[in-house]
This record gives sequence, C-alpha cells and structure tokens, in this order.
Amino acid sequence: MQMNFNLNLTQEQKLIMTQQMQLSVKLLQMSTFDLQQHIEKEAQENPVLDITYNDTDKESLEKRLDYKEMVKYFEFDNYGHHFYEKSDEDEVSPFNFVSEKKSLKDFLKEQLIDLGVKDYSKFICEYIIDSINGKGYLDSSTEEIGEELGLPSEIIEKAISFVQTLEPDGIAARNLRECLKIQLKKKRYDDEKLYILVDNFLEALAENKYALIAKELNVDIKRAQEYGDIIKTLEPKPSRGFYTGDEVKYITPDAYIKNINGEYFILINDSILPKIIINDTYREIIANEKDKLALDYVKEKINSALFLVKSIEQRKSTIYRVLEKILELQKEYFDKGEKYLKPMTLKDIAESLDMHESTVSRAIKEKYISTNRGTIKIKDLFTTGLSTNNSEEDVSTTFIKNKIKDLIDKEDKNKPLSDQTICDKLNEDGMNISRRTVAKYREEMNIKSSSKRKRF
Repeated sequence: MQMNFNLNLTQEQKLIMTQQMQLSVKLLQMSTFDLQQHIEKEAQENPVLDITYNDTDKESLEKRLDYKEMVKYFEFDNYGHHFYEKSDEDEVSPFNFVSEKKSLKDFLKEQLIDLGVKDYSKFICEYIIDSINGKGYLDSSTEEIGEELGLPSEIIEKAISFVQTLEPDGIAARNLRECLKIQLKKKRYDDEKLYILVDNFLEALAENKYALIAKELNVDIKRAQEYGDIIKTLEPKPSRGFYTGDEVKYITPDAYIKNINGEYFILINDSILPKIIINDTYREIIANEKDKLALDYVKEKINSALFLVKSIEQRKSTIYRVLEKILELQKEYFDKGEKYLKPMTLKDIAESLDMHESTVSRAIKEKYISTNRGTIKIKDLFTTGLSTNNSEEDVSTTFIKNKIKDLIDKEDKNKPLSDQTICDKLNEDGMNISRRTVAKYREEMNIKSSSKRKRF
C-alpha cells in the first residue's frame, strides 16, 4: 500500500456573490411594500440611518443632498445618487374618516341585545359567538364548551341552537352539512329528500352526478338537478361579506402606466418608501475625524447605508427598463384590451435588454402595475403562444382561453360542447390547437367537462 502526498496547482473559475451583490438581488425581487419594511428594518439596525415619511423642510432636504460631500471621506467613489422629493403639501387621507369596522361577532352580539336575551343565557351565547371561526363555523364541540363553562351539554346545545337562529343564515354550524341544513330550514324547505341529499350525496353533487342522485333518491334526473340547483344557492361560508377581524391586504402597485393624450408614461411608485437621511451626530464624527475607531465604524455603517440607497435606485432603474420594453411589445394590449395580448416570454425581454432571464424574473416577481385597464400583475402579461394557420403572428394562450370560455358560455347547456368540438371550432378559425390542449386550458380556468356541465 502506497501513500503519496503531492501538491498540485489547478486553475478554476467560480462566480462568488458578495454580500452587496446578494443585497441587490434581494432588493430587486422585493415588492414595494416589502422594500418599505426592509428599509424600516435597516434603519433599526444601522445607527447612522434615519428615515422619514413626512419630510419637506429645507434644512432636511439640504442634509440629504449633501451626501456627495460625505463620499470623499471613503475609499470608494462610485456611490452617486439622485434624490427625488415630493414637494406637494401633505394631504389628509380620506381613510382617516372611515368609521370603525363592525365585525361579524359584534353583529351577532347586537342581535342578542335586540332579542332581549337574559344575562345568564347571554353569557353562554356570547361565549359560543366568540368561539366561531373566520368562516362562520363553530370549531368547538358541545362537550368541549360544556366542560370549559362547567355546564351540562343540554344547556350548551340549546344555546348553540339559539345562536344558529341568528343572521347570517348558517352561522355557528359545526360542519358544512349542518350549515346547509340550517339554511334550508330557514328558507322553509320541507322536502325530506333535500336533506338526504345534503347528508349523503354532496360529493356526487359537486361532480354533477345527477343520474346517481336520481337513482338513490328515487326521482327523475330533472328533479335531482332541481334539488342540486337549490343547494347551490346556499352559502357554504356564512361569514362571507362580514369583517371577521382579518385585515384586508391591499395591493400596492409598484408602478403606474398612464395614457396621457395618447402617449404612455411609466411612473415608478416610490411614494410609500421612506426618505433615507444620515444622522447629524455621525456626520459630525466624519467631519472632525478625531476618534479613528469611531470614524472607521461610522464609515462602515455609512458605506452600508449608501449601498442600500444605490441598490434601491438600481432596482428602480431595472424595473423601469423592463416595463418600458413590455409597454413597447404590448402597446396594443394597453390600447385595446386582453384580446390583443401578444405572446411574450422572459427570454424575449431579457435578450432585448441584454439582461439575464433571472434578472427579469426577479424584476417582475410579485409586482403589480396600475393601468387605465385596472391593476395588473406584471407576470400575467407573460404568456406563451400558439401558431395560427392564417397569420404569421402567434396568438397568446390568454386569447385562446378567452375563446374557449366564450364558446362554453354560449353553448346549449342541454348539449354542452365536448373538448373535441371546441378544438374543431378553434381550428376552423385558424388556430392550431389539439384536443388535449383545450382540455388543459379548460381545467386551468376551473371549467368542468361537458358531462358535468350538462343540464337536463
């Protein structure tokens, strides 16, 4: 057995991302809202950073514009930055005057007061109401509530039944079947077969298996479908339309595309981002240059702050360039609507901008644009295409899906169109598409097959 120890010199190439490069990539893929939170977090961790949302005075403006003077104290000189100020007077938001939201539970408790429920019973009913989840269902069992309150199950069950008489219909049910049956009773349906259907054949109803339901209920298929129609009018989520305590998450557009006198303009939305300021105390340390350790520390922190500012500007520039190219390729879409959306891929944008596809992907990730046609997720504008028989241009999958949906909307529900029939009709219009692709797009739009769309 031989053991040799040799030294070998090899050459290899590796791409190593510095922390600064990683930060730039991270910031690029953030939405405007996420970027706002990131800046606030950085301000908490970096002592030289101050941020403000409401800064219009001249002195503070001069402090921010004086960053270039600070750069000369550092070993780098590539951190140029332009600051854009909002000079408008502070506006009072109309949302300051919106009244407090009334929750579903508040609505239910107010009904107890209106009905004059006694204190003891009121306490039990309010406990039950507080146990209702966000969908309007009662998660706890009768036994669990009885054990928690130290009361017999009979009293708890009676209180639950009372709460179930309140509005909205179906509230405080223990499961979907009970929820639907409560609503049927409130609507005064007394046909026992409706209740049997809810208890035993909801899965079959979801699949439109009316032949099976008709056989089991011993009715004709048309009557079975009428039962199904009644049940489909009921509300499976009683809390719908009420404030349940969860805040609505609003979409913040990352950019605006405005059509002004026939010309499009792109405006990056940085209005919700805080303005970044270097704290006065640390500015003075740099100016005096007395304590070397303190100076080195401050330089490091300001270096980090300036790189953050530069990365934010770079992010803004990249998003702008991507949107500019999208606008150029999809001008007809912005002019005329979804029907004119052209096939467009990440590769198309990346090659035209001399960027990497991953950069374009990060630039559009979870970002929205506000347009004259509403707020749009940028990613939805990217779509593959299908070739046509009578045109040199491909058509987008979105256009094909709209055609499929339009055909299904206009079909005779007694004889719904099969996937093959839809395929034939589209091919007659010059679209080169297969039956399998029609089925795939139909399923992506959550449209059932022809057998499950059939009406009797």
